[in-house]
Amino acid sequence: MKTFYITDTGRVREHNEDSVTIVNNNNNEYLMAVADGMGGHRAGEVASNLAIKHLENEFFALESIGSKTDAVVWIKQMVDKINELIIEYSEKYPDSKGLGTTLVIALVTSEYILVGNIGDSSGFAMKENKLYKVTHDHTLVNLLAEAGKLTEQEAMNHPKKNILMKALGALENIDIDVFDVDMSVDKILLCSDGLTNLVSVDQIEKILNSDLNYEDQIIRLVKKANNRGGTDNISIAYLVRESGDIK
Repeated sequence: MKTFYITDTGRVREHNEDSVTIVNNNNNEYLMAVADGMGGHRAGEVASNLAIKHLENEFFALESIGSKTDAVVWIKQMVDKINELIIEYSEKYPDSKGLGTTLVIALVTSEYILVGNIGDSSGFAMKENKLYKVTHDHTLVNLLAEAGKLTEQEAMNHPKKNILMKALGALENIDIDVFDVDMSVDKILLCSDGLTNLVSVDQIEKILNSDLNYEDQIIRLVKKANNRGGTDNISIAYLVRESGDIK
């Protein structure tokens, strides 16, 4: 496996509220995660960092993530605890009222691949040079689009497209959607909406299929988002499975 990640402030925001990681353990299992924080007084940065650091610490404490069922349970437990930590922080520091974070996470092992999300950070899988979105955005506009009340074009340009229906820290109880990914995929890409709001899935796919080396591919994606305004922080976690890793 080859892994790369990057985070960039963009061209408009004063600071970066995203956090991103890719780590692996002695059992050759990989954790990937991107969190896009929100809230005043840099509280978004705190929320996303709380999420990523907790995931890293708990992952490293494991000898192995275990079976697929064990992994789903672990993801849900992590989300519950992170949500609790963020709420506790907001209660301790009143200036951070409204802080929260999205989260997209992937666990990649020799036996299974799981991707989960809360909010509008996205998870993609590539198979036979075709890029597929695995996750579903938890936004008001996406909810209306899925109900047939907005067309795809209307959803893309809707003024309220960034209103979240789910985020860590927003409610005391929150569920994460977890998706079982085909083991024959060869690339996994997670990103914040700072990328997907400015670069289409077709354009992301084209760059991931280019002759650029893997690290330069994600650098190119960030540059493309910045060239289109860079209106938000941009974070990407990218894993490439080599021939011996694919079943």
